[in-house]
Amino acid sequence: MRHCLFKLWLVIALGLPFMAWSQELNRALNEELLSIPKKGGLFTLQLETTLYKPSTGGPFPVVVINHGKSYGDSRFQSRYRPSSAARFFLQRGYAVVVPMRQGFSKSEGMYIGGGCNVQSNGIAQAQDVKAVLDYVVQQAWANTQQILVAGQSHGGWTTLAFGRENYPGVRGLINFAGGLKQENCMAWETALANAAGEYAQQTSLPSLWFYGDNDSYFSQTTYRGMFDKYTAAGGRAELIAFGQFGSDAHTMFGSRNGEAIWHPPVLDALKKWGLPSEVIYPEYGGPAQTATPPSSGFADIQDVKAIPHLGDKGREGYQQFLTKAFPRAFAMSTSGRWAWADMGDDPLKRALETCQKNNAQTCRLYAVDDQVVWIKD
Repeated sequence: MRHCLFKLWLVIALGLPFMAWSQELNRALNEELLSIPKKGGLFTLQLETTLYKPSTGGPFPVVVINHGKSYGDSRFQSRYRPSSAARFFLQRGYAVVVPMRQGFSKSEGMYIGGGCNVQSNGIAQAQDVKAVLDYVVQQAWANTQQILVAGQSHGGWTTLAFGRENYPGVRGLINFAGGLKQENCMAWETALANAAGEYAQQTSLPSLWFYGDNDSYFSQTTYRGMFDKYTAAGGRAELIAFGQFGSDAHTMFGSRNGEAIWHPPVLDALKKWGLPSEVIYPEYGGPAQTATPPSSGFADIQDVKAIPHLGDKGREGYQQFLTKAFPRAFAMSTSGRWAWADMGDDPLKRALETCQKNNAQTCRLYAVDDQVVWIKD
C-alpha cells in the first residue's frame, strides 16, 4: 500500500500524466498478472509475474525473460513488459513468462545484493527463476520439455547463473548484455569474468550471448573477458558481438532497431536447440507501429536544460522519463503540455495521445529511446 501511495504522490508532485504510470493489461497479447510463490525457510514470498500466452492450443513451449536492474530502489522499478519480444515468441507458439525477482516492483521480500560478491548475487537471483519455473511446469498449459531462459543486463547475468541448475526441460540460455556493473568494488570486471567461469563449470546448457562495443555498462574488454573465462571453463557459448548500436549498445534488446540484430541468431539457436522457430500465430505480430523519426541532433538526450517550452514540473517529468526502460517516448507541445510512455506496444503513439488530450496545440515527439528527435520550431 505504501508503495502505491508513494507512486501516486510522485504523479501529483511531479505533474505526471497518470497514464504514464498506469499499466493496463494488453488484451491483444493475452497479458495476465500472476502471483507466484517462492517458498523459503519460514516464509513464502509472492513474485509478481507477467504471463503472455496464445489463446488457443497448448501445451506451449515456455520462454522466461529476466529483467534488468534500474538505478535506485528496486522496489520502485516498474513491472517489466517486453512486448516486442513477447510478440516474437507468441507468434511461434510460446508462453512468455516475465517474473519480477524478489524485492523488485510488487514482488515481496528484499533485493539480495551480495555486496561485491557478484557470483553470489547471480546465484541468489537465479533462485527466483527456479521458483517461477517450479510453478510453471505444474501448469497444464506448459510444455515441460521445451523451455528457454533469457535475460537482459542484470537479467542476463541471472540467466547465466541459472544455467548452473541444469533445470529439466531447459534447452538453452540467451544472455543480452548480461552482467552487474560494480564500480565501487575493487577489480569488479575481473570478478565478473571469474564468476562467469565458475558458472560455466556447473552448466551443461548451450548459451547465446549478445554484446555491443559502445555498451555503457560493459566495455569490449569486459564482455570478452567474461566470454573467454566462460568458454575456457567448458561453457558452451556463442558470442554475437554486434559492434556499435545507437548511443548505447546496452539498450539493443529493448529497441525496435535491435530486432534486426537479435532475431536471426535467436531463430538459428532455437532450431539447433530443438525449439519451435516457425510462425504459427501470425496474429500476434500486431498492428503497424508509429514510425520512429531520425535523430535530429537538437540536443543530447540527457540535457534536461535544453528542452524548450517546459516548466519545472515538465523537466522533472523528463528526468523520470530518462530512468525508464526501452522502448520509450517523450512528447510535448509548444504550450508546455507533455507526456511519456514506456514499454508495451507503441509507446510513441501512447505518449502523443496522452499529451494531446485537452490540448489545443499539436504534440510532437521530443525523444525516442536514447535519441532526441525534436525539430526546432
